[in-house]
Amino acid sequence: MKKIVLTGGGTAGHVTPNIALVPALKKEGYEIHYIGSYDGIEKRLIEELNIPYYGISSGKLRRYIDIKNLGDPFKVIKGLAQARHILGKIKPDVVFSKGGFVAVPVVLAAKSRRIPCVIHESDMTPGLANKICIPCAVRVCTNFPETLEYIPSEKAVLTGSPIREELFHGDMEKGLAFCGFDSKKPVILVTGGSLGAVAVNNAVRKILPQLLSKFQVIHLCGKGKLDNSLNNTKGYVQFEYINEELSSLMAAADVMVSRAGANAICEILALRKPNILIPLSAEASRGDQILNAASFEKQGYSIVIQEKDVTSDNLYEAILKAYNNKETYVKAMKQSRLNNSIEKITGLINEAANRRRR
Repeated sequence: MKKIVLTGGGTAGHVTPNIALVPALKKEGYEIHYIGSYDGIEKRLIEELNIPYYGISSGKLRRYIDIKNLGDPFKVIKGLAQARHILGKIKPDVVFSKGGFVAVPVVLAAKSRRIPCVIHESDMTPGLANKICIPCAVRVCTNFPETLEYIPSEKAVLTGSPIREELFHGDMEKGLAFCGFDSKKPVILVTGGSLGAVAVNNAVRKILPQLLSKFQVIHLCGKGKLDNSLNNTKGYVQFEYINEELSSLMAAADVMVSRAGANAICEILALRKPNILIPLSAEASRGDQILNAASFEKQGYSIVIQEKDVTSDNLYEAILKAYNNKETYVKAMKQSRLNNSIEKITGLINEAANRRRR
């Protein structure tokens, strides 16, 4: 049996694409193992799938001055030794990395054991962890055409991001029923990520009377950000977070308003939902969401409003524009080269594994 080690962690965005690959990898006959951090979000998500999980030490590689920088290199060195030991026991044919700082010692350990690595870069420009890993990889998968210029041409492949199969099987009627909605008005799905987005939440709530005259609104507002004064508002439902029902809520949505995290927008693209993207500001991130959103806007998939520029008026106008021109956006998304990502990535993994076996 072929063996593969998956790695990646720190945030759900570094784990869910790995999870999306699991069914296809099993069909290809792989025995799957996972290396992550001791207690990161990836541990719970992977153990729920009954996949063997190995925790290692991981240090965060910061670009800024912090007292923790003194100890983290030793954590990375310890993680490298642990990863080498684990890989020596498993003897995988290939390693697939979705990124995050825990992936660095795993990829370096695989390189030292001459195990081929395929890595995935979600954002427009490679983050620090993947910059370290790229020289060790035989292939680097990307989400954006613009990313190809940052990666050696013999390694770079435009694949898109693996999308969870269950998202394609959402039931519109179940989504409407879950929210107490009917099919008489179109639906807007607003999501700001698991932590929510205050600027987006405020703008949406300010224009609710206008929105509800034309639409029904599903609002995923983030933990601790419910507005109880809006409970029982006809045509409006709010949730802190949704898990199992998300596919059906997305199936019910005619237009989406979202942050511009790479995995989130790739899911929107795969489901071909007209959308407004409000990327996280450069002050609160390294600016990757701004670049991600700019790429989608350039390709005709999205309308973009910068967080600092969000107002109730321009958000309402953008929602109307996305809905009234939805056929244009859907047509552009259908022509995307980022379709069939799981098939493409699995093919690259097989190619790397076969190289190891020869």
